[in-house]
Amino acid sequence: MDIGLHLTNFALDTPSERIGSRLAEVVRTAEDSGFSVVAVGDHLWQSPWLGRVEQNVLEAYSTLSFIAAHTSRVELTAVVSGVHYRHPAMLGKLVTTLDVLSGGRAWLGIGTGTSTGDVEGYGLPFPPLRDRYEMLEEALRICRAMWTGARGGPEAVSGKHFHVERPLNAPQVVRNPPAGGHRPHPPVLIGGDGERRTLPLVARYADVASLRPGPELASKIELLDRLCAEIGRNPREIRKSCVFAFDLGPSGGGVGQVLGQLERMAEMGIDLVIGRVAGVDELTPLEVLGCEVIPVAAEFGR
Repeated sequence: MDIGLHLTNFALDTPSERIGSRLAEVVRTAEDSGFSVVAVGDHLWQSPWLGRVEQNVLEAYSTLSFIAAHTSRVELTAVVSGVHYRHPAMLGKLVTTLDVLSGGRAWLGIGTGTSTGDVEGYGLPFPPLRDRYEMLEEALRICRAMWTGARGGPEAVSGKHFHVERPLNAPQVVRNPPAGGHRPHPPVLIGGDGERRTLPLVARYADVASLRPGPELASKIELLDRLCAEIGRNPREIRKSCVFAFDLGPSGGGVGQVLGQLERMAEMGIDLVIGRVAGVDELTPLEVLGCEVIPVAAEFGR
């Protein structure tokens, strides 16, 4: 099992002039501690279920580019980009640019999206959920077309909500990263576990499924595996990831409890956990996770 860091706040109420240096310190510590992925949320206001809406929030892809410049190994993704925020061609270009400048470390993290109040506050379009599901599949088709061939696919991509006459993409994404291996395009992470609409899209398009912990997790994974089999896809082609909240307690005494939770998820088939870390600004929790959790979790599921 691999462990990723999900950054959901940016030094809380740190003055603006210090946010950059603090964020750089956090992500360098995360990389040195063995985290495999650094993810950021993609909202314009803080999520009310995570804190006050007035807390610091940075735009996702500018932030991921900053993180790329201060790291060399961790992979980079949004968890997740709501399909309503950006035209799919713009999103595909953003992920491509991040991928090229980071040396092949970008993922496309995408979902139907939610509102944190930013949609209403800024007057942004927020179509009904039914439409956002349609937009999500069209966005996945457009990004896939952009990442085809040497400079993008040759044919237009049309749908109910979007039309791309020419999915030109130059430069193209990194297919042979310096770290090794080959990939046709950045990994596609789809967030959500709805059984009727989301998981069928995951089975067809995703490289990584971002699921929620809870009593239904095992049944969701079983359903996803069946959906893959129905379309002739090997379920093992899709990494099963889970969002999480790491809280080691004031003295780190929660390590055993965290390891127990991770082991149970690994037994269900989860091989990547991307989690928030309580007290991340103090750096010590990252270092404790690097010493006492990440090496042990690496053996789970093997």
